[in-house]
Amino acid sequence: MAERAALEELVKLQGERVRGLKQQKASAELIEEEVAKLLKLKAQLGPDESKQKFVLKTPKETLMGKYGEDSKLIYDLKDQGGELLSLRYDLTVPFARYLAMNKLTNIKRYHIAKVYRRDNPAMTRGRYREFYQCDFDIAGNFDPMIPDAECLKIMCEILSSLQIGDFLVKVNDRRILDGMFAICGVSDSKFRTICSSVDKLDKVSWEEVKNEMVGEKGLAPEVADRIGDYVQQHGGVSLVEQLLQDPKLSQSKQALEGLGDLKLLFEYLTLFGIDDKISFDLSLARGLDYYTGVIYEAVLLQTPAQAGEEPLGVGSVAAGGRYDGLVGMFDPKGRKVPCVGLSIGVERIFSIVEQRLEALEEKVRTTETQVLVASAQKKLLEERLKLVSELWDAGIKAELLYKKNPKLLNQLQYCEEAGIPLVAIIGEQELKDGVIKLRSVTSREEVDVRREDLVEEIKRRTGQPLCIC
Repeated sequence: MAERAALEELVKLQGERVRGLKQQKASAELIEEEVAKLLKLKAQLGPDESKQKFVLKTPKETLMGKYGEDSKLIYDLKDQGGELLSLRYDLTVPFARYLAMNKLTNIKRYHIAKVYRRDNPAMTRGRYREFYQCDFDIAGNFDPMIPDAECLKIMCEILSSLQIGDFLVKVNDRRILDGMFAICGVSDSKFRTICSSVDKLDKVSWEEVKNEMVGEKGLAPEVADRIGDYVQQHGGVSLVEQLLQDPKLSQSKQALEGLGDLKLLFEYLTLFGIDDKISFDLSLARGLDYYTGVIYEAVLLQTPAQAGEEPLGVGSVAAGGRYDGLVGMFDPKGRKVPCVGLSIGVERIFSIVEQRLEALEEKVRTTETQVLVASAQKKLLEERLKLVSELWDAGIKAELLYKKNPKLLNQLQYCEEAGIPLVAIIGEQELKDGVIKLRSVTSREEVDVRREDLVEEIKRRTGQPLCIC
């Protein structure tokens, strides 16, 4: 220790000498020589293990064991040191890990980010290997079904506001599924794999699902038939009440808990005014292993049917559920934080919207610009810059072409291609008269507007709030 202390003192003194020489602007050769001595002393000193700073690293293979049979779609990687890594499969597992690492027990949040699936892409269905998800989650210990109902309300509001067509939100509960599998004779070890098969009923027939369960997964045919009697049922709260009286299903404590919560959920959904959008569907299984209670999935009843448009099968456009045990898997002490959330498939929504616009031969707007500031003659760049600045200061989304003397036709064509609705045209005569010619790109109608009234006129036409003076 004494030897190390002596070396540390030498390093300190040599460092001070180097800094002093630099301040005195000594010759480069002398400074270089003294720096070399400093580095040599530091090399002799070596690292001080007692003073090393440790950085907590987030666990890299935390995705494993969370997604059931879908785990085969995770992108597995290794870094240069051979450490196991994975690309993010969804936003839910990272969120649960974040809660555990930061010891959070109560939070409401949304998150938009990319995720990755090792899947077969289907471009027309909005199915990609790299895509965006938009998640909304509520974490915390609250009374039953209130946060769950809010998530479903949010999902319905989003899908309604996007105007992508009629949709239906299928709802089920993993406890009902597990109880149903148990009373039908499925062994505990096969719950998740049979759950994954049942989840395919929205894509293939019951016979195909049964063949998979019996032929590939070793389920007895009579057990599969008993499952089929349940999973082909769907309805509303009346079906929930009917199953509560089912002599076999009522033997399962799990199933009764799930059915009781679903009945309560439907009461809240009725109060929210969205019960007509919800269907209790026993075939909904959601293959992800982390779900523990209510699960839901939104599907389009039909895609927008326009002339010449082919039907577009995009599958589910939003989904989610309750995952009360996931945070505890990352917490060293296993502390649980109840969570419920939903996820919107952004690219799938885009696929529907883009196809509708193509069928209507409408341009997809690539900008939010409300007005293009244009000129009718040459040498009016200064006037265009003044006007666009005035519009920006007034909160108008405006732009101009980055040319000194653009042709008017080119400016108008740019508006049509980009979907800009208005053009504010400056000309020599307009400058003399104190007006701006405002042109509607769609109708090609032109009106002269006094310059001082231009902002209010643009806001009126674009639906912005008007200034009350």
